[in-house]
Amino acid sequence: MHIGDLKPAKGATKNRKRRGRGPGSGHGGTSTRGHKGAKAREGYSAHHWFEGGQMPLKRRLPKRGFTNVHAEPMEAVNLRDIEKLGLTTVNKDVLAEHRLIRGGTRLKILGMGDLTRAVAVRADAVSESARQKIEAAGGSVELIQRPKRPKRYKKKEHRKTGA
Repeated sequence: MHIGDLKPAKGATKNRKRRGRGPGSGHGGTSTRGHKGAKAREGYSAHHWFEGGQMPLKRRLPKRGFTNVHAEPMEAVNLRDIEKLGLTTVNKDVLAEHRLIRGGTRLKILGMGDLTRAVAVRADAVSESARQKIEAAGGSVELIQRPKRPKRYKKKEHRKTGA
């Protein structure tokens, strides 16, 4: 026996439909594509969002809100997560090391949960409830000061030269 002699078991495979091979085949004429229209033509493929010419859902729904292009992503961490890890110092690097946040984003500490030990926190923002709980446990809060963007200068007014 050779590898070229191998065949599937009897009944395991079916012959493919040979379309467009005349009326005797049962798949002649229109070759199972129906009569006319885009779907009968060669090269047709509708996009998954195409709704047959009906007004698409994306255009039927109203527009709402906007995306602030100047917004910087901020990740939030609750006090209960800090308590679980048993940390004494909390900053972006430590939380990224413990995989609570991704690096390179701003950090905000939220007040869900309680603290039983003093924690030194250095973050971009801290909620008021989190600040109270941290200070009540004997910890400290330091906010990271970001440099403000310089104000734009006003354009100089051009003098009109009248004749």
